[in-house]
Formats: sequence, structure tokens, C-alpha cells
Amino acid sequence: MAVFRLSVPAAFTWSVLLIALHLANNGRVVAQSHDNKKGPAYTSPPENDKSFPLMGEFAGQIKSGEDTQPLALQIRPIAGNQFQAMAYKGGLPGQPDHEPEAMRLIGLLSGESVILSGGPWAIFVDADGCSIVSSSGEMLGRLDRIERQSPTLGAPAPENATVLFDGEALDHWVGAQRTDNGLLKQGATLRPMFQDFDLHVEFRLPYMPLADGQSRGNSGLYLQSRYECQILDSFGTERMFNGLGALYRQKSPDVNMAFPPLTWQTYDVRFTAPRWANDGTKIRDAHITSWVNGVKVQDDVALPTKTGAGKQEEPLLLPILFQDHGDPVRFRNIWIIDRGLSSAEFPVMATEQQQQAAASVGWESQPKPEGEQAKDESKSDGGDEEAKQADDKESDDKPQPSDEDPSGSEGPSSEDSAAADQSDAPSKENSESKSE
Repeated sequence: MAVFRLSVPAAFTWSVLLIALHLANNGRVVAQSHDNKKGPAYTSPPENDKSFPLMGEFAGQIKSGEDTQPLALQIRPIAGNQFQAMAYKGGLPGQPDHEPEAMRLIGLLSGESVILSGGPWAIFVDADGCSIVSSSGEMLGRLDRIERQSPTLGAPAPENATVLFDGEALDHWVGAQRTDNGLLKQGATLRPMFQDFDLHVEFRLPYMPLADGQSRGNSGLYLQSRYECQILDSFGTERMFNGLGALYRQKSPDVNMAFPPLTWQTYDVRFTAPRWANDGTKIRDAHITSWVNGVKVQDDVALPTKTGAGKQEEPLLLPILFQDHGDPVRFRNIWIIDRGLSSAEFPVMATEQQQQAAASVGWESQPKPEGEQAKDESKSDGGDEEAKQADDKESDDKPQPSDEDPSGSEGPSSEDSAAADQSDAPSKENSESKSE
């Protein structure tokens, strides 16, 4: 790798970094002032947000002594033109050589780039990649932007599975709303009930740069209305106790596999219900194995009790809920295998062609069968695209469904509600925003 000196004196470079660090530290007060206000929630890429193009994942080789070493970076915007980032040796989370110990970095927007500091080098981030510079001004390497997709993205339902949502009918749902472009909104309840099952879900989180923690892209899969598999925009953070892939308030995910918001992601869950004696005594806990974006994050974990604000455990089937926490989370390609009736290899890995077809529709709609997709491409024109955008805007401006249990059964008791922390209660203060 070629090594050269920056034309800008190192002293000046570090002066800029110190200023950025000072502003970023002072900016934490600004970020905290938004704790009670989620800010905008973009359901499509914003047009006038300079921070959005800089968010993402980057990877490459940097000089280390006489050798080179792989380095990966996740970066996301936070309030006040600030950024936070996680740097990993070996590769990104979920990659074979990934080293879980991360280095936390902070930065500040400067024009159309970001300067990150907090490590042994400075990082200059632009929309295409990151330049790594030593304290003496030596260029150590360049990280390129990469866009990953889940190996289960676009996975078709096996022959013995039940398709719960394919962008059309809502026959399997209670209290559900579908956008005009074929996506399921948060706040829906499944009509059929299942005991032991394998569930595949594809979801897309909104871009909420001013929000943080449990206020940023929050939803969840409430299995049997009792056990929550957490959905949250925890991209670019440490492995969070209640982050994406967590068993809420019970166990952290083994790895933080969150992708950037507005990226289609996957949740594959194998659930085995608790077992009961005829006197109502539980004789075996519920067990969950789950994969986020194709990587196992929970491995046959026993749950001794319900999670968070879930319904109390008892020998009674209850439906699966897609939690409404007040954030515009979208779902598609939902199917389930009832393991009491049949079995299949799980999770189902999509072919490369299926993954590309599912990823190519981006944030805007439900994937179509390969034949229909080719047919539509030959017929599409500018007018169709404008109509699609108008439909998307109209559908996202509709009122959101209530977070109350649409099945009509009693919710958590007052004692349970008091035990659940405030972040577990769905919020209604956030409104959905479009990039325009």
C-alpha cells in the first residue's frame, strides 16, 4: 500500500480534530435536549439532510506497522450535526473475522463530510468512503462503503408454510393497516394462533436522526402476546441490552446485527411454547432461537417468565402481536411454519437472485415475483413513478393503529405496567415524516 504525507500540516489537522471533539462534547447537551422529542421519522430517504448520505458501513485495509489489517466502521447521525461510530478490527458484526471489542468514535458534520476522532487516528468520512490518517498526517488507508443484505432477504415460504402477508390481503390479521404500496404497518395482530412455530419477517425501520435509545425505530414481535423479540434502530451502537435482537428485558443479543435504517432487514424466529401440567403448573419454559439478518443472535434461550409488558404466562394460546411503539416501522414477506403440523429447514436462505430482487425495491414496496417484475419494468414510465410516490405519501400520512391489544383480551395488569419501564409503553407523540 502506498504511503504518503498529507499536504495539510499535521498540527493543523489535529487542531481541526480538537475543535470537532470540543463541539461534539458540548453538543451532547443539545442531543439530550431532544430526549422527550423524537423529531422527524423519515419513511423514505430525505432529500435535504446532509447527514443521511454519510450514514452506513465501511470496510477496508489500513497500514499497521509493516503489515496491513482489516478495519470496519459503522457510522450514524445523532442530534445537532453530530455523529457516533463504532470501529471494529477484523470486519463488521456477523463477518467471519469480526472482533467484538469495538472502539467508540464521535464526530461532527463539516460541509459534506465528517471528521471522527476518539481513536489512535483521525477518520475523514465522505459519502463514498473513509480516509484513515495517523497523528503525524500519514495516510494509513481507505475504507470503502459497503451495503450488506441479509441472506434470508426475499426467502420464499416453504411449501408447508402459511403465508401471512404478501402485500395484498389482510385475512390473517386483526386491526391491521396496509400501505397503498403493499407494506404492513406496525400495530397488527395475527388472527390464527400457534404453539410451536418458525416465523420469517422482513422489516424496515424509519430514519430518526434526533431520537435515541428506545425512542429510535422501536417495535417488536410479541410471540403469544407474551415474549418480545425486540425491534429497534440500534445500528452503529454497542451491543445493547434492549437493542435489535434482544429478548426484551431478559437477554441481550449475542451480536448487534442491526443494518442502517431504511434498509430491509430480516427476523427469523424459532419459538417453542412452554409446557404445562394439568394443574396449571409450568413444567418447561418457553424457548427462543432467533436470527437477525441471517446471523444467530439468540440460541435456544429459555425464558423463565414473560418479557416486559407481555401478557402473563398461562396454559392458553394468545396471538402474535406486531408492536406499535409510535414509530412508522414497515413489514413485508411474512410467513410461518406450524411445527405442530409440519417441519422444514429453517431459516430459509434465499438465492442470490431472490436477495437481489428483494433488495432492489429498496424502501418503497413489496417485492414481486420474478416474472411480474420483468413485465412491470417494461411497462413503467415517469407517470407511474409519480403515482407510486403519491400513494406512498398518502398511505404514510394515515393515522396509526392503536397499540391496544386488538384481540380484545385484557392487557397487562397495573402491577405489570408499573414493572415495565416507560420505554416499553408505546408512544404516540411521533409523527411520520417524508423527505420532502
